[in-house]
Amino acid sequence: MKIGILQTGHAPESLISEHGDYNDMFTALLGGQGFTFDTYAVVDGQMPGSVHDAQGWIITGSRHGVYEPHDWIAPLEDFVRACFAADIPVLGICFGHQIMAQALGGKVEKYSGGWSVGNTDYALKNGNHLKLLAWHQDQVVEPPAGAETIASTDHCQYAALSYGKKGLSFQPHPEFDQAFLRGLLETRGSVLPKDIKQQACETVDDDLSTDKIIEMFAAFLKSGEKPA
Repeated sequence: MKIGILQTGHAPESLISEHGDYNDMFTALLGGQGFTFDTYAVVDGQMPGSVHDAQGWIITGSRHGVYEPHDWIAPLEDFVRACFAADIPVLGICFGHQIMAQALGGKVEKYSGGWSVGNTDYALKNGNHLKLLAWHQDQVVEPPAGAETIASTDHCQYAALSYGKKGLSFQPHPEFDQAFLRGLLETRGSVLPKDIKQQACETVDDDLSTDKIIEMFAAFLKSGEKPA
């Protein structure tokens, strides 16, 4: 199954040689699940010719805000809506989570409550929990009509949204590993309040729910299976 990666940002240049860029992290995360991958650097103006160029799509994270006036934002929103119209599954992470919501009528803003960074516990609607790495200040504050909230924290009410077989999106970064987050804290940690950075540093090496999220993402992309 061919998956198209819509890359909306780049990892810090100093970290790419060791950890790869954002598209590489997704190919590593979902390797061995029966997928092949093509990457489109949307952030650099490269859009697919058609939603049918892949059988499913992943939208990556980015340092940009979905509400910023970049030339590639509106075409990406159009692409999301076209995928939904064609019943081609879309998986969105962080910026991808936000752009999907915005494209479909939701609202995203720089959250007045500040940053969420580090190893974070996400409560699922079914009563289970996922431990995933967060790095964001922007978040969805009003989900689109028809979107079901399937995960949340006290800080981020709409941390994961399900659109049935058409879409699935998460605010945290399952594609990040602990080593990469440590690198982010070193290279971009100056933007964080001191207490947020300190807490993130203290919890970065805690266990993550990576195996569970791989299973969840693979099931969605292959069959549109909604997380239980």
